[in-house]
Amino acid sequence: MTTVTPETFIAIFVIFCRIGGCLLIVPGFSSARVPPQVRLFIAVSITLAIAPLLIEKIRSSLASQSDVTILWLIVSETLTGLLIGLLGRIFFMALQTMMTAVAMAIGFGSIPGTSIDEPESMPAIGSLALMVATALFFLSDLQWEIFRGLLASYARLPPGQGFGAQVALIQITDQISAAFLLALQISSPFIVYSVIVNLAVGIANKLTPQIPVYFLSTPFVLLGGLLMLYFLFKDFMTLFMMGFATWLAQG
Repeated sequence: MTTVTPETFIAIFVIFCRIGGCLLIVPGFSSARVPPQVRLFIAVSITLAIAPLLIEKIRSSLASQSDVTILWLIVSETLTGLLIGLLGRIFFMALQTMMTAVAMAIGFGSIPGTSIDEPESMPAIGSLALMVATALFFLSDLQWEIFRGLLASYARLPPGQGFGAQVALIQITDQISAAFLLALQISSPFIVYSVIVNLAVGIANKLTPQIPVYFLSTPFVLLGGLLMLYFLFKDFMTLFMMGFATWLAQG
């Protein structure tokens, strides 16, 4: 049985800093459509759920520590949680960027859509992809992998070790490379389609300068992009979620 002491409350708050920092920026939970009270309730619930497994280790590290050291521990734990959440967030940021490029490539860039996670608007195709990715994130129960990873992070990044900026930057750089490579694989058919179609339209416009080929071809380019989206949407969303789930399982 855990004895309730001031050190116990501080240890629980230290755990809450990492959990809350992660949920503040991780995909799904960080959406503006999730009320702050709900996010706070989830963070407190997860903290109290895993606290019995970690409280003795953290309380022993807090023994005979000065107030400045405890304050630095709180700051470093918050930064560690933000780093974990940002590593997962990068996948959705890469998907958002490349889907915006896809919308521009097939002629849908000027059609606004309602943003899912970001405050600013984005193309309707990007909003659709982010909405589906967020829904699949919860339908696949990947949120439990987030919580499992947070618990496992205490073995790899124990409290009191400090926040390593160099290691964090290396992890962020590697994650950006992997996430954008995955997003590029997803969007590559649309980019190739855009290059071929625009090249063909340009050649046709040179051969028949009397006819405004560009304006006449716009509906057909849009139709072709919609057909590609219809047939490939399930496959590239599956590919994206498999890549994200692999990172959650291994990261």
